[in-house]
Amino acid sequence: MQEHIVASFDEDLNSLSQKLAEMGGLAEQNVADSVAALVNRDTEKAQRVIASDERIDKLQRQLEDSAVLMIARRQPMARDLREIVAAIHIATDLERVGDLAKNTAKRVMALEANYGSHRLVAGVEHMSELCLAQLKDVLDALASRDLASARAVWERDNEIDAMYTSLFRELLTYMMEDPRNITFCTHLLFCAKNIERIGDHATNIAENLHYLVTGTALTEARPKQDATSMTNVPYRES
Repeated sequence: MQEHIVASFDEDLNSLSQKLAEMGGLAEQNVADSVAALVNRDTEKAQRVIASDERIDKLQRQLEDSAVLMIARRQPMARDLREIVAAIHIATDLERVGDLAKNTAKRVMALEANYGSHRLVAGVEHMSELCLAQLKDVLDALASRDLASARAVWERDNEIDAMYTSLFRELLTYMMEDPRNITFCTHLLFCAKNIERIGDHATNIAENLHYLVTGTALTEARPKQDATSMTNVPYRES
């Protein structure tokens, strides 16, 4: 990050970066803990994830307030303005990641007395590992302004989509084979969709980093391999 004549401006920009780093760390942890709670049927951990989401929300509000004040006071241009605008967009993505982790934790609570075979959870767990790797890589790329690493995250998004499509079909098969699996598999489908959406938010962050560094948007079509019907309608779980 370039140094400015007004030192307090650098401090303000550093404060935005620090808030993003804290949000990213909390979001990563909540995603990992929500899936661990699902795999281990740990309702106490699920409750902690739900409670922890408020911290991410608070950081987002603080970051947005600070960013608006910086624009009003400093009237930044070029790279400085992109730093602030990108921070706002990335904070929004991280807040949504936190929400999706919280929604997965809520599914754990709903499933407390209705768990099915542990084998059915394995696909969700494996998908989450890939998604967490994407999230970690893009946050590392953001911290170091590494365009190559961000691009790699962007290009790997189709791997998560393909895994989600495969898992979607597998869980539908289990439901058709035995109606007793319907409730459990439906909850797992929502969890899997939450994780797939987290992968999309990691890709959004990669695109925002590209804009921040280069001043131009990625104009290529985003790689997608989600062939389920759920992609044909808007998705947002509250």
